[in-house]
This record gives sequence, C-alpha cells and structure tokens, in this order.
Amino acid sequence: MTPYLKIMTGVDLCKIPGVSEITALELISETGVEMDNWKSIKHFPAWLNLVPNNKISGGKIISSKVMKKKNKAGQTLKMAASTLSRSKSELGDIYRRNRAKHGGKGAVLATAHKLSRIIYTMLNEKVEYNPEIITGDQQKFRERKIRRLEKQLEKLKKVA
Repeated sequence: MTPYLKIMTGVDLCKIPGVSEITALELISETGVEMDNWKSIKHFPAWLNLVPNNKISGGKIISSKVMKKKNKAGQTLKMAASTLSRSKSELGDIYRRNRAKHGGKGAVLATAHKLSRIIYTMLNEKVEYNPEIITGDQQKFRERKIRRLEKQLEKLKKVA
C-alpha cells in the first residue's frame, strides 16, 4: 500500500515515526493532498483541533482546554502520537519531554501538533521526512539545558 500512497501524495508519509500506512490513509482521506485549503502552517493544526483554546479576558488566560469538536484526522494523529511513548526516534524524545512537562494528554496533543506540522510541510512542499532537522533541535535543547544547569551550579556555589 505504501507505493500507492507515495504516488497519491508525492512523498512517503510512512517514514515519519508513528505514522503507519493506515494512519496516512485515514489522514489523506479526511484532509486530501492539496494544502491550499489552509492559509498557513498554523491553520492546519487548528483545523485538526490540535491547539489549545485560549480564552483570554483582560489580558489573562481564563481557560486553555482543548475544544470538544471531533475531527477524525486530528484523532488519528493523536493515536499516532500516543504510539511514540516507547519509540527511540527523535519524535519519541519530544513526546517524553512533553510528558514530563505537561502530562500524558498534553504530551499527546503537543506531539500530534508537531506531527501535523511535519505532514503539512511534507505535503505542501513535496519534501521527504528529514530527521536531522529534529536532531538539530534536540542538540540545541541539550546545550541550553547544560548552560542552565551550569548557571544553577554557580548560584549554589555562591550561596554555600
């Protein structure tokens, strides 16, 4: 089935970790292969209901829960994101980092949002999945974390 999907879309969506042939087929059946329906990369995850619904009043966020509208393509990406918990790929690292930060549901939502942006870029620009881009982000994250920990160590040495 993968060669047929590649012919339909022009790229191989199954190379993305967590996206199987069935997931790609369900997503394409709901969204299509033309990304001209959305103005930008930000509108695609919003249409899939993979963004928080920030209710702001007076400059303060009142609520940021996800809206309860059902979108089959968004639910498909959430299921694909939940499979990354034990994955050794870069997206698996992103899932685990988000789970430590936001909890289980937040991690699934954030990772599904990341998957939707990757899929949008692949279908819009007809570019194959490139894990080196995410690896570069991972390296920057590690460097920032090391610098932050070194600063904390210096502060603790001054106090002690």
